[in-house]
Amino acid sequence: MARFTGSTWKKSRRLGISLSGTGKELERRPYAPGQHGPNQRKKMSEYGLQLQEKQKLRYMYGINERQFRTIFDRAAKIKGIHGANFMALLASRLDAVVYQLGLARTRRQARQLVNHGHILVDGQRVDIPSYTLKAGQVISVREKSQKLDIIAESVELSNHVPEYLTFDADKLEGTFIRTPERSELSAEINEQLIVEYYSR
Repeated sequence: MARFTGSTWKKSRRLGISLSGTGKELERRPYAPGQHGPNQRKKMSEYGLQLQEKQKLRYMYGINERQFRTIFDRAAKIKGIHGANFMALLASRLDAVVYQLGLARTRRQARQLVNHGHILVDGQRVDIPSYTLKAGQVISVREKSQKLDIIAESVELSNHVPEYLTFDADKLEGTFIRTPERSELSAEINEQLIVEYYSR
């Protein structure tokens, strides 16, 4: 299954969550798209709830089903709570960290910056968005890319960097200090439903 490239605004309204992270999608019309809009039936089966939660998280990170399942299976091999490990692995992806550092306005934009070779990890160019960061690694913007408008605008608007990261706005450089804890990640996701979905 290919990565979703359609309208994230419609998906956000359908799933009831801001996939871009800006919240703009739900400001004017915080209900599902379509002719019946806010009057659509809300009741869902247990399976439907589990599937919806999986889709929320998958579309939030913009990855295809195969990648998503691979990360889920990797999380099962790590000591601890499966769901929390899964969320931590997703948050440790390079594109996710670039977004959290404030170098991009959306996760999709962060993925594009990585794909186009604007991001360095420990001084080496890495153009793979799914690259998993390890504690202590330094993320920076390539010298030739430091004057890009989208990066400057994003850094100017960014006002919060999670505690598992540090960021120097002058150098456009951040450090992945440690693997994030579950409490530092999205509270809008119930990862236990995703574990139940794949355990069926």
